[in-house]
Amino acid sequence: MLTLSTRFMRTISLAALLLAAPAAATYAQDAAAPAEAPAAEAPAATVTPETVIATVGGEPITEGDLSFAAEDLSQDLAQMPPEQRRAFLLRVLIDMKVMAGAAKQAGMDQTPIFAQRLKYLEERALRRAYFADAIANQVTEEAVRAEYDTYVAQFQPQEEVHARHILVKTKEEADAIKAELDAGGDFEAIAKEKSIDPGSGANGGDLGFFSKGMMVPEFETAAFALANPGDVSAPVESQFGWHIIKLEEKRESQPPAFEQVAPQIQQQVLMRVFNEKVEQLMSGVTVDVTDPELKAAMEAEDAAAAAPAEGEAAQQ
Repeated sequence: MLTLSTRFMRTISLAALLLAAPAAATYAQDAAAPAEAPAAEAPAATVTPETVIATVGGEPITEGDLSFAAEDLSQDLAQMPPEQRRAFLLRVLIDMKVMAGAAKQAGMDQTPIFAQRLKYLEERALRRAYFADAIANQVTEEAVRAEYDTYVAQFQPQEEVHARHILVKTKEEADAIKAELDAGGDFEAIAKEKSIDPGSGANGGDLGFFSKGMMVPEFETAAFALANPGDVSAPVESQFGWHIIKLEEKRESQPPAFEQVAPQIQQQVLMRVFNEKVEQLMSGVTVDVTDPELKAAMEAEDAAAAAPAEGEAAQQ
């Protein structure tokens, strides 16, 4: 249930920007306030998007402008110390004001390409606003928890085992180790000394819990055949060498805690709301792709995206 559709993947960058935008706005406001105001001072004025933080040739730059810049430059900000971000954004906005003024003086705002770009930027801004208001706002904590409750109700427990193993190259080595264990040898100590598995050897052969389908078939069959904690298998051959397996514990798997999967479920709810809203908006809208190559590419992409959904429906 926690997978992303092709359509949603095409919009995930936009979603990330939109979901990050309130944080950017909050950051801009929070960073403007002093860390700790002296008790004798009057309360600081409330910072709003309209609050002016600088002027350039008499043109104001506001906290709202800073937040918009933080949206567009989120990747740059992520690589920068927090205390440097506001100054960086302000310098960008100052450069923007100065260069925009120069472009107007040169008549660049009167060209056809500028009008085309302006229309694109307007529609992009409107798309973001619509996404945030009509789609992202529906991804509430209540909706995410309801989705999680449905997931838990449909969860099918699987048998899991916690096992250790010792991996060696030859059957002769494995037989010798098995004889040593049968004589009372310490499994963990022998694993640390002799196992050639770099991942588990240093931890006494510990593989943690795993369910069926996670290990190679020969290993899995032998591990799940062990009945009681402490049981040790006979040497088992796989593509990696010869294993001796010790069962530590058996249990039934449990659904993950809400906090563990909440981000994935949030994305799933956002995906569903997005798809439903797009289908609703596209109803009755005629789209005519006049470029033959683009049309073929889009049809192929739509067919590939529909195939997994049809497969899931058939299984149900």
